[in-house]
Amino acid sequence: MTDMLTRRAMLGATAALLGTQEALAARKAISHPGDLKSLTSGAQPISATERAARIARLQELLQQQKLAALLVESGSTLDYFTNVKWWLSERVTAAVIPATGKPVVVTPFFEAPSIREMLQGPAEIRTWQEDENPFELIAATLDDRAIPAGPLAVEPNTRFFVFDAVTRALTGRRSLVSGGELVRACRMHKSPAELALLQLANDVTLAALRYVHGRIQSGMHTNDVSDLMDHATVALGATPEFSMALLNEASAFPHGSKVTQTVRDGSVILMDCGCNVHGYQSDISRTWVFGEPTARQREVWNRVKRGQQIALETARIGIPVGDIDKAVRAYYEDRGWAKHYALPGLSHRTGHGIGLDGHEPPYLVRNDTTPLQPGMCFSDEPGIYIPGEFGVRLEDCWYMTGQGPKLFTPLAKSLDDPI
Repeated sequence: MTDMLTRRAMLGATAALLGTQEALAARKAISHPGDLKSLTSGAQPISATERAARIARLQELLQQQKLAALLVESGSTLDYFTNVKWWLSERVTAAVIPATGKPVVVTPFFEAPSIREMLQGPAEIRTWQEDENPFELIAATLDDRAIPAGPLAVEPNTRFFVFDAVTRALTGRRSLVSGGELVRACRMHKSPAELALLQLANDVTLAALRYVHGRIQSGMHTNDVSDLMDHATVALGATPEFSMALLNEASAFPHGSKVTQTVRDGSVILMDCGCNVHGYQSDISRTWVFGEPTARQREVWNRVKRGQQIALETARIGIPVGDIDKAVRAYYEDRGWAKHYALPGLSHRTGHGIGLDGHEPPYLVRNDTTPLQPGMCFSDEPGIYIPGEFGVRLEDCWYMTGQGPKLFTPLAKSLDDPI
């Protein structure tokens, strides 16, 4: 949201710099996103019942592996299990989820009312004052709750200073081990409720892209296009996460360039956009040309579309997810693009898992051996990038079923009909 406000502030400067009718028209289009209506008014957040089932599943895994508890710092995993949506700061908020019994949330005293408002399901809140040590409170929680002996698993995104301080507070009473596989086992397989929210997020982003595609004008700057996408996303009922517009030569930079580009006749426009609905995220990319495409632009666009199709055709229950990346890369390399992850060609993985995080395991990269299973969700984005010229990326998200992959959004039809 901060990025969106920054772009809005820059909009006036953009118009002044351009000094053209096109810039003024762009500003009007961005400020008034037409008659777009919310697509998410009926969206149902994750229920308390589902969160209780998540904790029960985690506790089953903890018991199987003879682990005492999972320590979860603020972030998407804390949200996943407790509904506590909290930011990272030097004041630690974390949950201890034991192998049996209720979770305990450790938080500063003055934050407890906010935590209590969000907390979903039975849990205890333990607070620490500004002059107290939260890590000793975490250690004490493991002791006085009579949590069975065993290592403490730690969620993998936990910051080192937290890991280190908890280790010292425990003074050898328990070892600390990675909780990465525990979290993966719970979060990789999406429930019907999660899939429904992912579907809505993707519906919003595709509708917003359709709106933007029809309103690009000559003279627009990168930020103008991004801001138009943000406004459309909000009007459609979701929270923008990112609205990246890569124009001209910058389209060969997968995650953007600091150089501001301008829409002109023949511009390649690559948009990579996502939003969230009750925390669940979309990630869609579309590439098109403003004006008449060249033969080379058409050829590359068609290659990328075929790459997307090969990814989906390769997806079968039980295969290592990395095989999807290998199949796309073999197709590209057979047609003369650079081998491995070199350029010109596909310099990044074919896709990534998606859910509460825009990027989460497993990953469609050739060394990921995770077996593909129902409920796993991914992006499908095998771009081609030609430094100094342009890049093409097409991206849609999908999830695995027992009958094969199912797309949240249809693949782009053609360079002339890209949405």
